[in-house]
Amino acid sequence: MLLLLKVLRRMLGLSSKDKKLRQKPHFSWCTKGESTLSHSLRDNMAFLQKSFQGCSDIVFREFGIGNGRGPKGAVIFFEGLVDKKIINDNVLKPLMYLTSLDGKMPDRVDAALIRQLNISVAEVREVKYRDEVIDAVLDGKAAVLIDRSTMALVLSIPGWERRKVEEPTSEKVIRGPREGFTETLSVNVALIRRRIKDTRLKIKTLSLGTRSKTRVALFYMEDVIKKEILEEIEKRLSTVDFDMVEEVGTIEEFIEDNPYSPFPQVMITERPDKVVSNIAEGRACIMIDCSPFAMVMPITLASLYQSPEDYYERPLYGTAVRILRFAAFFIATSLPALYVAMVSFHHELIPSRLVLTLARGRVEVPFPAFLEALLMELTIEFIREASTRLPGVLSQTVGVVGGLVLGTAAVQANLVSPAMVIVVSLTAITTFTVPIYSLSYPIRIIRFPLMFLAASFGLFGLAFGWNIILIHLCTLESFGIPYLSPYAPLKIRDMKDAILRFPLWAMKKRPKVPHAQDETRLGNLKGDHKRD
Repeated sequence: MLLLLKVLRRMLGLSSKDKKLRQKPHFSWCTKGESTLSHSLRDNMAFLQKSFQGCSDIVFREFGIGNGRGPKGAVIFFEGLVDKKIINDNVLKPLMYLTSLDGKMPDRVDAALIRQLNISVAEVREVKYRDEVIDAVLDGKAAVLIDRSTMALVLSIPGWERRKVEEPTSEKVIRGPREGFTETLSVNVALIRRRIKDTRLKIKTLSLGTRSKTRVALFYMEDVIKKEILEEIEKRLSTVDFDMVEEVGTIEEFIEDNPYSPFPQVMITERPDKVVSNIAEGRACIMIDCSPFAMVMPITLASLYQSPEDYYERPLYGTAVRILRFAAFFIATSLPALYVAMVSFHHELIPSRLVLTLARGRVEVPFPAFLEALLMELTIEFIREASTRLPGVLSQTVGVVGGLVLGTAAVQANLVSPAMVIVVSLTAITTFTVPIYSLSYPIRIIRFPLMFLAASFGLFGLAFGWNIILIHLCTLESFGIPYLSPYAPLKIRDMKDAILRFPLWAMKKRPKVPHAQDETRLGNLKGDHKRD
């Protein structure tokens, strides 16, 4: 038994050594090496040129300060990452002509003096280590070095191309904001700041990835989020020890509670309004540079079925739509398995007229119901993947061809029954009703083992499969929060915003999950205007 466990652990990559590495705290802040900048500009330039050797897009621009009367200087940056116009107008011209000093040359020109009098850039900081200069240039900043000065100036003047703020393609709404996150972290921070004008909104920035050195931002409301949850998130972030962090999915695999569960334990979204509403309820958000997706935690299964549009429309509509989504969840996961079980084992449970109709449709079908359902489900998955990877116009064509032509041809060729086409089509449609696209993956995965159990044991197998799923969901947690909350354990107050959607004026307190510090949602309204 021990040998078998060791083999399984080795196959899954969970050796004791790897587990220790996973738990090892490691923050990849910008490296501060022991090598400080030299007084000699020539030595500093030689070191930097050697470090960036082979980089054809690096720019080393040397110049003389004050028409050559002062010391020499140099500016280093990567072409395409820095705004050259700002470099020319706000850095090189003031230094070369000393316009702010009225042509007078001071006795000693250093980085501190230049920062105060000559550099007309908003974000400037001084660094003294060579590694800090390298990290800053790699991060898309410009560095200014002065001869006989042991400090360098790092200028933040981004000049790379940015995608405009557009409507999210994966989370469209009929009524609501049309803004979505972009690949620029500063723009995403601004989108959240525009919506929460509160000094208690805190943003912690760090760098992850030993090679990528990706900037990561952690958002939370200081007086709302539970301190234990915030400490747990920061602790898990410290375990992210990887060379390339390019997307929030990389961080998700390091910090989630159960990496082998098909259900997502964090919420991935492109909508700023959804992030803001979750932060206001006591959750935290993680965003990284170069990714338009935000990661919200902790979450529950109920929160994954909540859409921003539920709160923009009337409560009755929001409640009705949520009920439809939960019904669609069970249809998408269980309808093919239920059809296979009923046709294969439980004919007596089907009305007699419907049995005759199904029998006529399956007379010439050469495959059993399970193989027929498996064939159709795999076909739908192939079509789904093909339409996702192809360009927009072609993807619609593939969807129409796959749904109509292949389905009709399969029925006419007696490979599948008409009823099976209806079942599979309804299953595919209900899969897309989830507001969070990442939740559609477990739905698509779960239906296959349920079909196998239904083909083997009928309804007993389907019931056994759902028992396993429910047991798994009951044991699943997201940063210490039960995944099935507020249903299990039952939280009566949170039921106002679970399947049902009460009016906003009736939800005066924040949900008990995720245990917010400040539970009240009431503002400063006083007198008769406040509703009871």
